Amino acid sequence: MTSRARDLGITVAQYGIAVAALSWLLTQFDIASAVDLLAGVDIETVLAIVAVSTLGICGRVYSWHAVITPLAPVRFRTAAGTTLIVNFVNQLLPSRLSGRLAAPFVLRSQTGMAYSDAAAASALHTGIFAMYYGVAATAGLILAIPLLRLELLLLLALATSLYFAAGLTILLAGLNLAYLDRLIGWLSGVAVRVPRLGETLAARLEGLLEFTDSSTTTFRTLASEPAVWLRYAVGWTVDLVLAPGVRVGLLLGSFGAAFEPLVALPLYLLVAYTVTLLPLTPGGIGVTEATATAVFVALGIPAEVIIPIIFVDRFLGIYLPSLAGWYPSVRLDIASLTTE
Repeated sequence: MTSRARDLGITVAQYGIAVAALSWLLTQFDIASAVDLLAGVDIETVLAIVAVSTLGICGRVYSWHAVITPLAPVRFRTAAGTTLIVNFVNQLLPSRLSGRLAAPFVLRSQTGMAYSDAAAASALHTGIFAMYYGVAATAGLILAIPLLRLELLLLLALATSLYFAAGLTILLAGLNLAYLDRLIGWLSGVAVRVPRLGETLAARLEGLLEFTDSSTTTFRTLASEPAVWLRYAVGWTVDLVLAPGVRVGLLLGSFGAAFEPLVALPLYLLVAYTVTLLPLTPGGIGVTEATATAVFVALGIPAEVIIPIIFVDRFLGIYLPSLAGWYPSVRLDIASLTTE
């Protein structure tokens, strides 16, 4: 089997899993009843949900703004464009982490900063995100231990541990890219001996030395600034704790479903959504909603109540911002991605 055929097969399988998971969800509740529940939400609650969802997106943008502005003064609008484009790409690739690999190219196109700075800012953003998420999801997982089945706990524990693994790996790698210098120097010495292409290859490799040095310096500078971590924490909390917690809490109240303790709701949501990091489906579509449903049903919320709420929460928090990222993505300056 060729590499292209294998990749195609994996992609088809991932979309198949997403369709299967969504199909299963649709059999777990009565769609007409769910529509009636949603239609019965009063206008004040709808406006509050829209307002808190907008605030959540602003928090997400602010987290990008926190890691960009120490390198280059940019408008909030520029950070918003970067955020939406990265969200859009995240839904096209197998996992949230793989989607962020495009972030340095997006940053360069949006701000004009050097690749080394863009890579450092993007890596730090991803590393901090993963660490904060891992800590908060662990708290939710600990609270849920007495309530969830062992197999579900193991799945969530695996997904949560991946956040810590990803965050620590990115942070340590960003601080120590210079350790690659010796390897690159050796490869450059070997490459120069290649007939005809040797000098070109060696020059390219030597350029990597400048990249690693510059990127490491930028990463260390950003990572050592408490203000970056604090500002990021504010945006992250608004985006992933406040907005979804209030949104889901309002919908539960409108549907007449009590949840106690209400203060723990955002933590349960975080741990329920951890599977988005697993490369099972593009953007975690289907699998995330199914896992979150299983978690909240175990917590005592009926499936016919929680499933439409999860769909609304995911649509407003993930899918709608991702769709909005399509427009700025088509305006990317592709030429700037290929110039030195």
